[in-house]
Amino acid sequence: MDGILILWKEKGMTSHDCVFKVRKMLQTKKVGHTGTLDPEVEGVLPLCLGEATKIVPYLTDTTKTYRAVAMLGFSTDTEDQTGMVQEQKAVDIPVTTQKLQEVLQHFCGEISQQVPLYSAVKVNGKKLYEYARENQPVDRPFRQVTIHDIRFLTANYDKVNKVQSIEFEVTCSKGTYIRTLCLDIGRALGYPAHMAHLIRTGTAGFTEADALTLAELQVQIDKQQEPPLLPISRGLSHLDVLEVDQATKERIRHGQKLSLPAQLPQTLFFQMVYDGQLLAIYQLHETKEQLKPARVFQF
Repeated sequence: MDGILILWKEKGMTSHDCVFKVRKMLQTKKVGHTGTLDPEVEGVLPLCLGEATKIVPYLTDTTKTYRAVAMLGFSTDTEDQTGMVQEQKAVDIPVTTQKLQEVLQHFCGEISQQVPLYSAVKVNGKKLYEYARENQPVDRPFRQVTIHDIRFLTANYDKVNKVQSIEFEVTCSKGTYIRTLCLDIGRALGYPAHMAHLIRTGTAGFTEADALTLAELQVQIDKQQEPPLLPISRGLSHLDVLEVDQATKERIRHGQKLSLPAQLPQTLFFQMVYDGQLLAIYQLHETKEQLKPARVFQF
């Protein structure tokens, strides 16, 4: 059973929970997820089965698309809706749509984010959330991430509680913290803020249209239908392709280094393909005089 299963992770489950359930449902141990989604986040979670587990590192390092809701009016210690309220400031007059659109566009491109305190990032060998739980001060690092696109969707003003929600869609690089983005958007508007809701609608070229829930998967299993696995190559569409001949195919089978082609692919890693068949993932050797295998598939 080799391929990619696009799961729609529901709220309340961890990514590991999903892997555990799919292993049990499909009676296979070789299942890996391609990037953690917090329990409170729902959305697209590609799971790699069998030989496809070899491409997990190449799927995690891809762009993601989210639909998020930032709440203006108060911030939390976790930067999302699960945390304790930290700072409050009433939104007495709702921010206009024009202003919201202008501010969102300021976040397009490469930006700097301070890693959230409640995260698994390590500082001096200790995870940040451990510092938080022990109430110990720590200098949180900053990271450079890229916002490829950000689009305003809707806004809703609650005149009773004096808060305003902003729904937007964002496509970003690996490592982007959407809750921190919500915090920074609020700061740019002059209000404390937090992330109130988040859905991942796409990752690595997979979208909501490709996904099915655990319940839908169970229905297919009960009907003794094959799970809808996508080919491994679908998860590598962001990598260039190098077509090889029969002789080279045999060398790849044995994981051998290869001579440089007439024209090198533009991506750091690239697919080695023979007659439409994915054979391996290769990269440029450190000497820059050869190609070397990164992953070789069974064929």
